[in-house]
Amino acid sequence: MQIYNNNSWKLEQIKEIWFPLERDMQKLSEDNMENIFWLEFIKTEFQLNNLRIDSLAFDNESNSFVIIEYKRWNSYSVIDQWMSYLALMLNNKADFVQELWKKRNKFIDSKSIDWSQSKIIIIADSFNRYQKESINFKDLAIDLWELKQFNDWTIVFNPIKASNTTESIKTVTKFETGEFKSINKEIKTYTVDDHFKEWWENSRELYEEIKEKIINLDSRINEFPVKNYIWYKIWNSVSVSLIIQKSKIVLELLRVKPTDLNDPNALTINVDWAMSRWNKHVSKFNVNNSDDVDYWIMLVKQVLKKFF
Repeated sequence: MQIYNNNSWKLEQIKEIWFPLERDMQKLSEDNMENIFWLEFIKTEFQLNNLRIDSLAFDNESNSFVIIEYKRWNSYSVIDQWMSYLALMLNNKADFVQELWKKRNKFIDSKSIDWSQSKIIIIADSFNRYQKESINFKDLAIDLWELKQFNDWTIVFNPIKASNTTESIKTVTKFETGEFKSINKEIKTYTVDDHFKEWWENSRELYEEIKEKIINLDSRINEFPVKNYIWYKIWNSVSVSLIIQKSKIVLELLRVKPTDLNDPNALTINVDWAMSRWNKHVSKFNVNNSDDVDYWIMLVKQVLKKFF
């Protein structure tokens, strides 16, 4: 892809500039952790058991740790990185919780962390074809982001999307090691089907209708099932979440109070504990049948317009 500046209708090419040091990529990412990734930055250069984690962060929405690594070359194994750092975390949970405790200056119980949602992010100036293909498994808790800078001071953070995630990495015999089995026993990646019981036909039909209408609102929206929610994200930010129940769906609008919305029927309810846990307002709305969907979509449009 070629990028140009339009200077009085004369196009001037914008050229990519390589980062001279990994540390430059790291500082840029750490200084903008919440803005780019919606993560709480915890510590830089976290040293533990002869391994050094470049950046340690925390995802307050999934209540889990995120390890971030930076690379300026593409001759490493993405899967090996994932396995080494997740094994380090799961075998040293107390050390990770202690860093979060020190950052927040308050006691945090290790049992309160959702270790099953732990994740690795690798940020690099480029990835080769094999590295991109290596994330095409449905149960890999790893994200790849390309970070590029250009001679007009433009910075681009570009998430690499998996092209096919129907197969499980557990079928690859190369990874049938004790370390790998230990990680996969604890780390869980969720699918939409995990949120439904077989006889929940009503909520399943509602979900299919809701999903279609949300996805069609904005081409940037992507679906991310996690443990307790089905999230809809723009970039790395959750804008809407679904809680699936037997006969209805609870829809949550993030970063807004009911008073922030044009809600003529006063149907939204404030989630009182959201500020204390996520440091953001959340409003919820119950979808009991198909007639409720369009009203809720009207509210979603307001959130998207306000924040995205």
